[in-house]
Amino acid sequence: MYFRSALLLAAVVALSGCGSTTGSTGSTGSTGSTGSTARATAEAGAPAAAEGLSITDPWVKTAEKGMTAAFGTLVNDTDAAVTVVAGASPLSPQIELHEVVDSGGKMIMRPKEGGFVIPPRGTHELAPGGDHIMLMGVEEEVKPGARIPFTLTVKGGQPLEFTAVGKDFAGGKEDYQPGMGHQ
Repeated sequence: MYFRSALLLAAVVALSGCGSTTGSTGSTGSTGSTGSTARATAEAGAPAAAEGLSITDPWVKTAEKGMTAAFGTLVNDTDAAVTVVAGASPLSPQIELHEVVDSGGKMIMRPKEGGFVIPPRGTHELAPGGDHIMLMGVEEEVKPGARIPFTLTVKGGQPLEFTAVGKDFAGGKEDYQPGMGHQ
């Protein structure tokens, strides 16, 4: 009886050990050699990476509801340009990649034609008053410390998943609300 129990226990341990490496996510966030994606999920403040693309210090401006924006620094560790073409988050039914430009002496926000292009071995800053991820139709309050999941769509590549933290921001004169410079 003891011998049979020990043999059964050894078989269970061996089988569970075999299955734990296939497609599992390691501490680096990449999938095992048999995994089908190279996505990563990062916590706010920790870099996230997907096929050489990562984001550092992702955050979302606090807001009661309506519109807000997400920021951070996109980092390309590859030898080719990477283009982010879209974004998604459960916080918002409509997300656009935006830029802020001068239009007749007035700064306006508008969708960024072609998305965000991150040069080879370079960075692309998403910052208030510049390029940003615009969240529209937000129905839930974004409070300081809130953890907001995002997925960025990369042209011809794997999506980049990350979590941004809610932060108060009073700098600049940005007001991500309807009718405030948004075309």
